[in-house]
Amino acid sequence: MATKKKAASKTPKRRTPRKQKAESAGLTPIECVVDSDPALTKLEQTIEEEGGAVVGRYKDPLGGHPMLFAVLPTAKVEPTPFQRDLSETHHKRLAEVIEKTGRYLDPVIAITAPKNVGGFWTPNGRHRLEAMRRLGAKAITALVIPTREVAWQILALNTEKAHNLKERSLEVVRIYRGLLEEDDARPESSFAFYLEDPALVTLGVCYEKNPRFAGGAYHPVLRRVEAFVDEPIGDAISHHEKLAALTLEVEEKVVAAVAKLRERGLLSPYLRSFVVARINPLRWIQGDYPPAEKVLTTMRDRAAKFNAEKVRQEDLARMGGGAPDEESA
Repeated sequence: MATKKKAASKTPKRRTPRKQKAESAGLTPIECVVDSDPALTKLEQTIEEEGGAVVGRYKDPLGGHPMLFAVLPTAKVEPTPFQRDLSETHHKRLAEVIEKTGRYLDPVIAITAPKNVGGFWTPNGRHRLEAMRRLGAKAITALVIPTREVAWQILALNTEKAHNLKERSLEVVRIYRGLLEEDDARPESSFAFYLEDPALVTLGVCYEKNPRFAGGAYHPVLRRVEAFVDEPIGDAISHHEKLAALTLEVEEKVVAAVAKLRERGLLSPYLRSFVVARINPLRWIQGDYPPAEKVLTTMRDRAAKFNAEKVRQEDLARMGGGAPDEESA
């Protein structure tokens, strides 16, 4: 019996917390009350300098981290650069609901933006912020956190809406570029939990270069041969960019092979996936996988030599079961 192959990725496994005994963790309501805290002094000054007002201080009831409840000028708050693109429908609908109720009841999370930018960033409130701006609001309520690292944690916490692969990849690579500006000397592996999967960084670069890229066909390959590294992210990004360039070269050859299959009258919603499966060397490898660069180079060369004449319609019929190529991205 063949030995099961091990994936190269060092991505931390998602662990579902065990259910704890009722009322056994965190702080009591009284313990959450904060009259003053040295850890918040500088943040309070920044809020006041930016035209905002602090209306409360407290410790979060689970972790005990100090934070501020404040009202910030809408003009001084911007979404973090790595969020999903704005949905016109969603923020307009939010504006309608807020206007109808006459109340804004859902504070955004805010952090201080980098000094060269000024003001505040919200890592999770883009649509609420735009809805309030649409209504002409002068200010917005916010939970202001003293540490900017929470912005990178938001992706890990944001589980209420499942992103498709393209959205996830673009969000991850935008976070990555934000981390480069924040501290490019920290090892990439230290951000593994926030970034989720090293393959998403590479795919994100691909989507940046080609928004119509079909990443779903390549994600199963990349996630088996990529790993977060201990090098500084300032150096590690070049590796992802190199792999992205190779992946796009593979895609170019795969598109040409798919065109040949269509010219022969072969029809299937899985043509791209079929070609990628045929040129994927990993299915024949026992034990450790070769480096990602070698795998992609092999796939590119095989795609260039792909012989469409040997493919039969019944071969394609066996490719069902996954998402069609048109939906893979």
